[in-house]
Amino acid sequence: MHEAGGLEKQIASLEVSALLNDVDDRKDAILSIHPGAGGKESQDWASMLMRMYQRWFEAKRYEYLMLDYQSGEEAGLKSVTFEVKGNFAYGYLKSENGVHRLVRISPFDTNSRRHTSFASVAILPEVDDSIEIEIDETELRVDTFRSSGAGGQHVNKTESAVRMTHFPTGIVVQSQTERSQHRNRENCMKQLKARIYQLEREKQEKEKMLKGGEKKKIEWGSQIRSYVLHPYNLVKDHRTDYETSNALGVLDGDLDSFIEAYLHQFKS
Repeated sequence: MHEAGGLEKQIASLEVSALLNDVDDRKDAILSIHPGAGGKESQDWASMLMRMYQRWFEAKRYEYLMLDYQSGEEAGLKSVTFEVKGNFAYGYLKSENGVHRLVRISPFDTNSRRHTSFASVAILPEVDDSIEIEIDETELRVDTFRSSGAGGQHVNKTESAVRMTHFPTGIVVQSQTERSQHRNRENCMKQLKARIYQLEREKQEKEKMLKGGEKKKIEWGSQIRSYVLHPYNLVKDHRTDYETSNALGVLDGDLDSFIEAYLHQFKS
């Protein structure tokens, strides 16, 4: 029986792999999380999402490196960016791109009222050496500043953190997790190249759809999934209608069923 179960899992895994046939699916990924409006409520939600993805990375045995982290003033985080390395990292994670909504009894509300919080997740394919992206240094502004970790820990006395502004696109990226300014600069350049590459891909997709006469709306950052912890437990994906009552399991990194449902519905 165990052998049959293992074979079924292998077949299911091969079926999912067959859906990952986009040009970028095999690439490593850059994942960023930003809280929506709402102060510590949404910042705490962003930190819950960070933990969820870290658990998923570990279950997949993916390597991940924190490129940037900005802690919240009272709780949670203002932003975090990871580099994720592993087979088909971008192909699997692209399903997570968009706005994630949480409904719960707030731990910060003394009246125990129900609150709704939002956070956005952005997924980019990391640009490898096979793709050339020219960045003119004269079109960049590079600022350095002192970095600090969560809760003001690990404050650097030197200005090792780096922020880059790309004038032609208006893209701003930063990195402050490395002690070396040179390494933080490299991390910024990775993020910048990925953002520029994604902009070009989106432009090409829009042109292709216009030529094909497609009426489908292209919406970046639309709400994709709701996580309800009160008055019942439910996680529902609004694109595929896949749902589960095991909300705590999902928040503990059990995302594969949602990812597979997305890949089956939106296969290339």
